[in-house]
Amino acid sequence: MEMKKILIDLERLRYPNSGIANVFRNLAIGLNELDLTNTLEVSLYGSKDTLENFKTKFAFVARKALHKVLPFYSLKYNILHTSHQLSSYFHYKFSNQKKIVTLHDLNFLHEEISDKKYKKELGKVKVNIENADVIVCISEFTKKDFLANKKLFRFKKMPEIIVIHNGMDFPMMKTYDLERFFFLKAKNYILNIGVLFPKKNQLSLIRMLPFIEEDLVLVVSGEKDTYKTELVAEMKRLNVEDRVHVFSNVSENEKWALIQNSVSMCHPSLAEGFGIPPIEAMYFGKPVFLSNLTSLPEIGGEVANYFTSFETHEMVSVYQKGMSKYNLDKLVNSEKLTTWSKRYNYLEMAKNYMELYERI
Repeated sequence: MEMKKILIDLERLRYPNSGIANVFRNLAIGLNELDLTNTLEVSLYGSKDTLENFKTKFAFVARKALHKVLPFYSLKYNILHTSHQLSSYFHYKFSNQKKIVTLHDLNFLHEEISDKKYKKELGKVKVNIENADVIVCISEFTKKDFLANKKLFRFKKMPEIIVIHNGMDFPMMKTYDLERFFFLKAKNYILNIGVLFPKKNQLSLIRMLPFIEEDLVLVVSGEKDTYKTELVAEMKRLNVEDRVHVFSNVSENEKWALIQNSVSMCHPSLAEGFGIPPIEAMYFGKPVFLSNLTSLPEIGGEVANYFTSFETHEMVSVYQKGMSKYNLDKLVNSEKLTTWSKRYNYLEMAKNYMELYERI
């Protein structure tokens, strides 16, 4: 039987702290650990420097700017897998090829953004999915959102729409040293991980601080200057500047240490396609507090607590009741959270994608 060749887009590994890079790094690691059939040959696409240091058994194709307009590099592959809906690569598909696009979210439809940015994001999604054979949504919510808005897009033929949840490569369960954050050992703190953007809603957490004992730690991988300015102004107004700790360029081990030493994870996001940080916190048995919006109820299930309003006193009430319930039996509740998190394992994700590759 003829060997079928698959090219998987790992271009976003250039931004190692992004959620998409994390997910597709885990996919490649998972595929690398699977016993692949002798009918499939996987290759990875992305930055040469990044892929040379990425230890897998797979060959790779080095990204070049020319590839955005000349798709000759992909001619010999039977399946092209675009890792995200805003990709600048893999737009062209030859007649004998199949194309898969992973759709993480359509958050731009729900955010308050300029018309210019809206049109730009919509245009990128259109060009990526118009010739897709399969669209993989990372949550049932993303699938529902896409189907509700599919009239915005054009297709050469209607693609198959399926759901494959993201999967995490969970760390060893050991004690992680806070290292450069050693001063936090003496503090109780809420943790939030994500970009400082209005949709992540960190402002609501700052407004809780006068009414709770915990500090707030924000781990950020990017920021919007206007929103950061608003956060700083609110900290000053509430006189809580010394209780908010903002860290960037955090390594994986440092992230695990910050989660392990936290009291809880609070993630009151207004728009999510999935929600990786809460799952990472659940793995360590930490209570999580989420908004009840978009994909988060699907990801947190019955083991999470939910903010149904962003009015400060209501959030404080949800938080205090949730912590009291968790503390009634920490050991049992922690085990429930860890067990729930493990359904989002990277090997399960890799198996699901491999089954898709084989099927199409």
